Amino acid sequence: MTKRVTWMCTLLFVALISAAPAYANTTLRVIASFSVMEELVKRVAGDAVSVNVIVPVGEDVHRWELTPPNVLALEETHIVFYNGLGLEPWIRHIEAMSDDQLTLVEVAKKADYAPLMISTGQYKGEPDPHMWMDPAGAAAYIDVIAATLAEHLPKQADVFYARAEEARKALTTLSSEVKERLDGIPQTNRTLITSEASFGYFARAFSFQAQGIWGVNHETQGSAQAMAKMSEQLAAKRPSALFFESTTPSIHMDALARETSIPLAGPLYVDSLSRADGPAANYSTMLRHNAEVLHTALGGATAE
Repeated sequence: MTKRVTWMCTLLFVALISAAPAYANTTLRVIASFSVMEELVKRVAGDAVSVNVIVPVGEDVHRWELTPPNVLALEETHIVFYNGLGLEPWIRHIEAMSDDQLTLVEVAKKADYAPLMISTGQYKGEPDPHMWMDPAGAAAYIDVIAATLAEHLPKQADVFYARAEEARKALTTLSSEVKERLDGIPQTNRTLITSEASFGYFARAFSFQAQGIWGVNHETQGSAQAMAKMSEQLAAKRPSALFFESTTPSIHMDALARETSIPLAGPLYVDSLSRADGPAANYSTMLRHNAEVLHTALGGATAE
């Protein structure tokens, strides 16, 4: 028996002997895969649904490993909203333990939103999972969430759709505000270099050129080949700044910044929100925070 099978059996055994009877409570119970998804689900669900999260804030959604508490929570869950497109490699373990009572919703795949392809690394050419980094992508997620909740609680469908409409309007306003803030950055400075190539949708929405050292965080990070390639590119075309992300060690970008004498700025938030007292406690503040970091680091115009 492999270590993986042994690990899964142990988790399942703990769940079976420790969990209360599944669905003892009639409240619809939902789990989101990571904090950004959790916040979007809560916008639509309101108080009618119990919403929890698998990957805590501050943790890397790509590299998470399911814990016994995760498995116990899944025993009493009706719906799992996860991003999909490879963002959560560990979702296969949930698929293996799921039954007919558990609905798994791959939100990015169901969303009516045109995907981009990963631009570099091991998964180059596959769909980029970070659709939520464009408010229009987040709005497409909201539609999927509302339709799923309405299917499970049809008597509250009108309420879910009303909240979804309100959320879409708020996201449209947010997009305009972020664009206005970023418009002050000169066109010659609109290059966004990060560790993970996770800003493609953001770049498309707000007119940047984005590139990462590697493609997604669950491949080998900061390989010698990837670092050397990025170093050559930075020597040929020097951006105004380099950026690091909140869930990725800054060591790789720091090394490049020291080597090239290019300023390093951050953190930018992508795969996780911050804690409640941090600068990215929800989706809106996350995008506004990122816009402020970019505006400052890339020479945005100063308000008169």
